[in-house]
Amino acid sequence: MKNPYKDKKWFKFLGNKYVWVLLFFVVWMLFLDNYSYFDHRFLNDQIHELENNKTYYQEEIKKDQEQIKQLKNPEQIEKYAREKYFMKKDSEDIYIIKFEGDTLQEKE
Repeated sequence: MKNPYKDKKWFKFLGNKYVWVLLFFVVWMLFLDNYSYFDHRFLNDQIHELENNKTYYQEEIKKDQEQIKQLKNPEQIEKYAREKYFMKKDSEDIYIIKFEGDTLQEKE
């Protein structure tokens, strides 16, 4: 009995051993290999996220270095202490006014 599909083009194409080897290679490289396409995509996303973090932290370092330069001046130290830690001189009275919806959180 003769195979009815033997004369079809797609059967000849899929019956070729080189096609199967190429198909196996492509599936292996896309899904199974340590250097697969999907692993590369995941790693590239992580690299992009880490580069964004790097630029953010570099900007924060620049801001902190500028603030350190300013805090070498005694007047700036006093200003910083008054604003951040509500410090005062002995002869002063400080009144802290809190508004509803203020962003400062109460310390317990």
